[in-house]
Amino acid sequence: MNAPHGSTRVFARGSWTEASRIAAVLRRETVGGLLLLAGTVVALAWANSPWSGAYEALRDTRVGPASLHLDLTLGTWAADGLLAVFFFVAGLELKREFVAGDLRDPRRAVLPVAAAVGGMVVPAVLYALVNLGGDGLRGWAIPTATDIAFALAVLAVISTHLPSALRTFLLTLAVVDDLLAITIIAVFYTSSLAAGWLALALVPLAVFGFLVQRRVRSWWLLLPLAVLTWVFVHESGVHATVAGVLLAFTVPVVRSEAAGGPDAGPGLAEHLEHRFRPISAGIAVPVFAFFAAGVTVGGLSGLVESLGDRVALGIVAGLVVGKVVGIVGATWLVTRFTRAEFADELGWPDLVGMALLGGIGFTVSLLIGELAFGTGSERDDHVKVGVLVGTVVSALLAAVVLRLRNRRYRRIEELESVDEDADGIPDVYQRGPDAPGTPRPRPFTDG
Repeated sequence: MNAPHGSTRVFARGSWTEASRIAAVLRRETVGGLLLLAGTVVALAWANSPWSGAYEALRDTRVGPASLHLDLTLGTWAADGLLAVFFFVAGLELKREFVAGDLRDPRRAVLPVAAAVGGMVVPAVLYALVNLGGDGLRGWAIPTATDIAFALAVLAVISTHLPSALRTFLLTLAVVDDLLAITIIAVFYTSSLAAGWLALALVPLAVFGFLVQRRVRSWWLLLPLAVLTWVFVHESGVHATVAGVLLAFTVPVVRSEAAGGPDAGPGLAEHLEHRFRPISAGIAVPVFAFFAAGVTVGGLSGLVESLGDRVALGIVAGLVVGKVVGIVGATWLVTRFTRAEFADELGWPDLVGMALLGGIGFTVSLLIGELAFGTGSERDDHVKVGVLVGTVVSALLAAVVLRLRNRRYRRIEELESVDEDADGIPDVYQRGPDAPGTPRPRPFTDG
């Protein structure tokens, strides 16, 4: 059935250019997710082995100049320094999506933005309800984040034929999620603010912005300015990862008219994203996971004891239940009160599978847990257990749902991959989703 005039299809097929770019991004993130899984497993095994003391000694080793207040532990360097690279890439991706990607159309942007907001508000409310009247309310933001690398690693293990539109939705939701998470960190988890240092950070940030706006790509100019910005933001009391997002937002997405304009090829944002995404996915996030995930569980009794803490229970409830209710609920509201409707080949079980993947909250959840309760504290260990249990349960449930949908996904993929001619672009992208001759699967309602 064709959509009514003026309506927007939810999860509809985007442009071929954007679909190709997203596919390349997802391949890199999937590899990064597998490295993230490896780092997590090694950390957990080491922290629960007879050599756990060596792991803690390595994590707590201090390096850096004390005169600049940068004699930080390796774990802190991973959380404050390496994750700044992660948020820089996320900021570039988000800006590109809304300036030059398919989401520059507000009708396409409203759904992932609404889903991301719903997927943060509901988990936070559930966590707060579980911890009402206790001393754990400070961690309300822990279950609000989605880890795209981990989620895509789960998809890689499932080997699902998930439609590209849903993958794009998951990626966009996670990127918007990251931006909202860094805003929460900056606003709610800044214990003290040194306005002078923050104002000083605007100087190298402004110079960096001036140079990139003039399309300067020389690393020996840009890198020192980025490091200075990071140092000053760190000294200001605001979490240093905020510097990564601020730097990313200064980078132009579209080529200047002198360089040929938008049709002349990728802009500087895409160039920098291409350069730094392998560092983010392959080094920054896995190393952070290695230092953050090493919690001594203490066997089954220790696991039960940790889950007896309302903080851990709130995190599990937020990730497993809150994410699904928030993402699916926000999507339902968009389709209920706007002219948006599902693309013909998709249905609500597909969205539930995506929402369950949204409950895989790892990197940013662990970071917020450390900020809320302090690195190495007993409550921080309970946070790690809650995040790990919530993530594993969400991943397992997502695997079950998506496996059940795998046959339908495969049929949809086979129908959409036909008719690729000499130009290398599947004709389905050239005809559009409602054009005559576009392959259609059987209606969703027939099972």
